[in-house]
Amino acid sequence: MNVLVFGASGTAGGAVLQACLNTPVVEDVRVIVRRPLGRMEAKLREFVHKNYLEYGAVAEAFRSVDACLFCLGVSVTQVSKEEFVKISHDYAIAAAQMLSADSPGAAFHYISGAGTRADSGTFWSKVKGQTENELIELVEADCWRPAFIDAEPSASLPKMYALLRPALRLLKPFRSMYVAGEDLGRAMLEATRENLRRRVIENTEIRELAERFGA
Repeated sequence: MNVLVFGASGTAGGAVLQACLNTPVVEDVRVIVRRPLGRMEAKLREFVHKNYLEYGAVAEAFRSVDACLFCLGVSVTQVSKEEFVKISHDYAIAAAQMLSADSPGAAFHYISGAGTRADSGTFWSKVKGQTENELIELVEADCWRPAFIDAEPSASLPKMYALLRPALRLLKPFRSMYVAGEDLGRAMLEATRENLRRRVIENTEIRELAERFGA
């Protein structure tokens, strides 16, 4: 399996990347990043790129892939509403369009988050819910709604996450409320392997898919 990962320097994306690197199921891992990750794994290829609205300069990254794992995201508390829409919606749509052109039939996986709803009165939830709907129609995307993701915090994550992480790990027995970061990646790979499409996948099912991948 060949995969393309967005958001590899982030908390969720970094864990998903590690899951891809750790399994022999994935032979080729490509990442589109603004700055080099500084990693040297043999099957990892980095494409440094600045403009996430246009991907012509890195079209090679999209060719002959089986799945795009779109893990790019930002907290609505960290940016303006306009920037949040650009990152959460516009970047994802542009990536999906490029994937459809260069790898027709490849799976597109979009991380939104628990509580996402297109009809929500909450800004972030509505934006991500509408993005889910558009991606499902555009590329038959799978849209992932994890609850607490237990993964190494990225530098850009609010410091409160790192402080709360030990306490939030107590949620592990609750399948609807906790997922290990690498299990999120494993679940995406299993969904690709099972050819699941046009799905909204909540936390409990994420854990089920990860378990099937490891079986």
